[in-house]
Amino acid sequence: MAWIILFVAGLLETGWAIGLKYTAGFTKPLPSVLTLATMAASVVLLSIALRTLPGGTGYAVWTGIGAVGTALLGIVLFDEPATAARLACIGLIVAGIAGLKFVS
Repeated sequence: MAWIILFVAGLLETGWAIGLKYTAGFTKPLPSVLTLATMAASVVLLSIALRTLPGGTGYAVWTGIGAVGTALLGIVLFDEPATAARLACIGLIVAGIAGLKFVS
């Protein structure tokens, strides 16, 4: 169950990272409130997952999910480049996340 909670926390991290773009430096009230709520929920779920999972593993997986999700959504939503090298690096992060899951 901790891995599922950690996965959801990572998805929420992606949400708040993308949300930061829409807050315009926290000058837009609705995106700012939603982003702050998503931040809080992500950290709370991370802390719940870390009751069971090793701290280093949990934190690395959480940030990895957030990094991959944010990079992919940046490509889709903000027309960021999807070069082969960039996609390969994202793939390496996914491999690292999977590796930590299998050895933990």
